[in-house]
Amino acid sequence: MLLGADSVPLRERWASRTAGSNRLIGWLGPLAICTLAFGLRLWRLDRPRDLMFDETYYAKDAWSLSRFGYVRETVEKADQRILADELDGLFLNQPAQVVHPEVGKWMIGIGEWLFGMDPTGWRVSAAVAGALTVLVLARMVRRLTGSTLLGCLAGLLLCLDGLHLVMSRIALLDGFLAFWVVCAIACLVADRDWGRARLLAEHPQTPDVPGYGSLLLWRPWRLAAGVCFGLAVGTKWSAVYVLAVFGLLVLAWDIGARRAIGVRGAWWRATIVDGVPAVVMLVVVALAVYVLSWSGWLVHHEAYEARFGFGYGDSPAWGAYLEVGPTSWFGEAVQALRSLWHYHAMIYDFHTGDYLRDASHPYQSHPRGWLTLNRPVGVSVENHIDVGTQGCAADADSYCIRQVLALGNPVLWCAAVPALVVSGWQWLVRRDWRFGVPVLAVASSWLPWFQFDERPIFLFYAVVMVPFSCAALAMVCGVVLGRADANPVRRGVGTVVIVTLVAGVGLCFAYFFPLWTGQLLTHEQWLGRIWFGSWI
Repeated sequence: MLLGADSVPLRERWASRTAGSNRLIGWLGPLAICTLAFGLRLWRLDRPRDLMFDETYYAKDAWSLSRFGYVRETVEKADQRILADELDGLFLNQPAQVVHPEVGKWMIGIGEWLFGMDPTGWRVSAAVAGALTVLVLARMVRRLTGSTLLGCLAGLLLCLDGLHLVMSRIALLDGFLAFWVVCAIACLVADRDWGRARLLAEHPQTPDVPGYGSLLLWRPWRLAAGVCFGLAVGTKWSAVYVLAVFGLLVLAWDIGARRAIGVRGAWWRATIVDGVPAVVMLVVVALAVYVLSWSGWLVHHEAYEARFGFGYGDSPAWGAYLEVGPTSWFGEAVQALRSLWHYHAMIYDFHTGDYLRDASHPYQSHPRGWLTLNRPVGVSVENHIDVGTQGCAADADSYCIRQVLALGNPVLWCAAVPALVVSGWQWLVRRDWRFGVPVLAVASSWLPWFQFDERPIFLFYAVVMVPFSCAALAMVCGVVLGRADANPVRRGVGTVVIVTLVAGVGLCFAYFFPLWTGQLLTHEQWLGRIWFGSWI
């Protein structure tokens, strides 16, 4: 059932949330959908046997990290040598300038370490992360709604989305970013329940509590969220916006919890007793995890200082401290961190400077059109395959195509947009806090990109939004369905809505699956899936 808003007393809401829940089904359902997601993402994962789109950077960076502990420059025609399995002498003995943090590349490197430097090796970690994202999302929505059905619905919708499928089958960073963001927010949702349960246990009668109420200094779920946020930022900096927004949301939740047990002046008292520890567990822990994710860089900081520290391109020298050198282990650590700071300035200049501002890309798109799939990204294409080759059975005067198109499931995305609007209404007008989770997650991972619309940005960045769009859609379906004791007519209508949604999303998934996985299509079959000119 979908539970009531914050107007429901805290004790009643917690009791209804936990009473009679079936833990076994609550795990088996999400695990079954996770298994389905993993199978779909693993199927023919090594095709195409090529470096798709930005795999040309991240697959090699990950291999270098796993071998040397830091990213080295590669020799000329490195991609061709990799595809020919000629890996000896692939890297030069100097560091490369990377423009994204290391976590996602370390995760790609785990797959390469296990399976080798081939398409399966550099993509398998993305497949695992994508399937686990489905599992975590299903469990999070189950916790939010108290319904295994709605949790599984959210997971199934994500499992059947095309953009998430493609980003789970390619060695880019955005799928890993989505995974860590979902994990972090799921931990915060669990922390909300955990903290309120303990406040209830210590203040069972909800009196007019003097002072602050209980101090909850140890909050394991909140600490886990800090770790996940650190890993998210360590994958891509854009996760900082999600951390900032949910840090404020956590404070609002804490104020509400203090008010619910009768604390006077809850807003400023919660800011002191909950806000300060929250900053430590979320911000400080995330920062520590982020810095640790650069351990390979820090250990080899001398190599980066030698190449970049004395001036590189338009970047100025890092400082005279490089001429002196450290005299102790502490000085060595300070110098490494200082150099890392300068290196970050170089990365920031790369992303915000004239180099990208003046650049263009055929697949770039403005974020205002992402929710309507304005410009999907063709990450791989093999065009004009002749009839009779590779099994092409097109007409004699036609040809075949293999393409991997990073495109969302059109039926799912068309339904998700109004669901997000309804979720905003449920949150802001009906005062149901749970709908604020998907709304703020989508907003904080989407709206910040508007400030970078002068540089090439791509629809696949929206993969971070997809899990929360699915969550919003599942939760709105719960509103339509109503409580377990709702009017049978309403329950029947809700059931029809859910079945129709799943059927539509599933049929659309089956239709577009060849276009998401690089299968052979005749030109006419391919055109049948290109619904708009902007999709070409």
